[in-house]
Amino acid sequence: MAQRGPEDKGSKTIDHKRSASLAASFRCAFHGISQAVTSQRNMRIHLLIAVLAILAALILRLTALEWFAILLLIGAVLAFEMLNTAIETLTDLVSPHYHPLAKDAKDIAAGMVLVMAVTAVICGLIVYFNAFSRLIG
Repeated sequence: MAQRGPEDKGSKTIDHKRSASLAASFRCAFHGISQAVTSQRNMRIHLLIAVLAILAALILRLTALEWFAILLLIGAVLAFEMLNTAIETLTDLVSPHYHPLAKDAKDIAAGMVLVMAVTAVICGLIVYFNAFSRLIG
């Protein structure tokens, strides 16, 4: 067991043992998703864009393969945003004071999300353009 430092007002003992319950594992995962959504503005922005992307896919009547691509891209962007949040949170824990390496870690993690998001936009535009072309003949 490890304990956070006394400077952390929310200090709790952290049990590193794996839960024996699959349900408990899912509860932890859903808590992590909820934490990311409620605490991170960019996660909420990505979710809004995901909803718009799904609405556009419905309107454009995407094929099964196109749906696969769009949903995979949405999942990747959301997962990368959550990974970025985890990296930033852990960096803040281990380096509460400014350090150039902590800044680099956080900037690189943010850059990772940007690369994925730009890739998703480009791929999404290709898929949507193709679907739109089919609709208009």
